[in-house]
Amino acid sequence: MENLRIGLGQLNTKDNIENSFKEIEKQIEECTSKEAQLVIFPEMSTYLSETSTMEIAQTIDGEIISHFKELAVKHKIYIHNGSFVEKSKTNGKSYNTSMLINPKGEIETIYRKIHLFDIELNKELSYRESDRYKRGDSIINHSSPLGDFGFSICYDLRFPELYRELTFRGAKLIFVPAAFTMFTGKDHWESLLRARAIENQVYIVAPNQIGEHPDNKLCYGNSMVIDPWGKIIARASDKVGVIVADIDWDYLEDVRQKLPSLKNRIDLKDMELQ
Repeated sequence: MENLRIGLGQLNTKDNIENSFKEIEKQIEECTSKEAQLVIFPEMSTYLSETSTMEIAQTIDGEIISHFKELAVKHKIYIHNGSFVEKSKTNGKSYNTSMLINPKGEIETIYRKIHLFDIELNKELSYRESDRYKRGDSIINHSSPLGDFGFSICYDLRFPELYRELTFRGAKLIFVPAAFTMFTGKDHWESLLRARAIENQVYIVAPNQIGEHPDNKLCYGNSMVIDPWGKIIARASDKVGVIVADIDWDYLEDVRQKLPSLKNRIDLKDMELQ
């Protein structure tokens, strides 16, 4: 398999979809000028606000995904939309949904966020995604001419069993589009990303939102790409913009051969409890 050049868009998405797409296309143009074959955006790349979230939800055949398809065709590139608010048919809640779109404008993969961010850090700072979203119920791997991919979104990062399952199903690169908060990001973002890369010997690709958003949400930025040894090979500066990185599949196989921890793993379910 040929090596892959990817671009990551670091965004400061607010509550205006039209303005979001202006920045998204600008970033696609910059990444394609650097010969990226795939561009990945953060969670909620087109609209990030708790206000009116359900009102702006769209189906997969709505304007948001149609626009991403048009951009993929126009720029002859694969696009990972990060995620958007997908309208559900039941109970008034929506899904937090990622898609991989090919240069023909075809949707190749759909992933709906499994782990919902329900926390209360203090009286002033709490999030309850389950009030507005339904959780996805499928683990998603995808094999394409570009590589063998696994899908996750933001809070999924804290659940290593998902990444191990994606790896054993064949993933060699796992996407982590995020809107990781400043409060948790400054202490946990890099550590968790590097841990998922090291323990699974995969590339971790993590575009993050940055800066202040509506409803006083503050995101950490620091979008990054981490190789299977746990080394950060690309990292965004503290502003809106793009980074580009090369994915070396031969290097991944070399890491797995020299340190065969995946093959050495023991299934603890078969062990007796003492």
